[in-house]
Amino acid sequence: MQGVFYDGKSYYTKNMVPGMQVYDERLVVQDKDEYREWSLVKSKLAASLAKGISQLGMKPGHVVLYLGAASGTTPSHVSDLLGKGGIVFALDFAPRVVRDLALLSDRRSNMVPIMADAHLPQEYAHLVPAVDVIYQDIAQRDQAEIFLKNCKIFLKHDGFALLAVKAKSVDISKRSKQIFREVREMIEKELTIVDYRELDPYEKDHCMFVCKKK
Repeated sequence: MQGVFYDGKSYYTKNMVPGMQVYDERLVVQDKDEYREWSLVKSKLAASLAKGISQLGMKPGHVVLYLGAASGTTPSHVSDLLGKGGIVFALDFAPRVVRDLALLSDRRSNMVPIMADAHLPQEYAHLVPAVDVIYQDIAQRDQAEIFLKNCKIFLKHDGFALLAVKAKSVDISKRSKQIFREVREMIEKELTIVDYRELDPYEKDHCMFVCKKK
């Protein structure tokens, strides 16, 4: 997968800012390049790789809208994947984590932090252009609806969209597999699902959908 490196044990991205750690990830220097180990238990995107996902949809130079960016662990690896020619709009609604994103973007020129509510894409539509990829990791009951709403507004015709589903945030009374089926049925009305992976044992009661705009 372009931009993702594997040494037989761990996954890595090439560090866009050599010498800089974003969380407690290990830095590895090989030849003249530095790589950041991608934690399988701190990033659902990395867990998806470990579970054999076939496509991330992200390439150097792409524009990505990241919904639920938190303090920047996974967004920083997306930043590495996109390189200096790409851009990741990192959105969250919590002031504390957006402050962390702002500090991170000071060092990572391809990151743009946005403080906004992903339920209300019309409120940040003037800040975000059409994007190649949407990635969402939001613990809300209506996470699938949020995802589809943003895809309708921002995703390019041939773009990819990745949804990390947190089953217990949707309905704690239902089995996770039932939630995953219900979300699949909802997504398939508007997008084509090209891959699907459950993320156990790295993330319990989580799955990842990779979708493409019809």
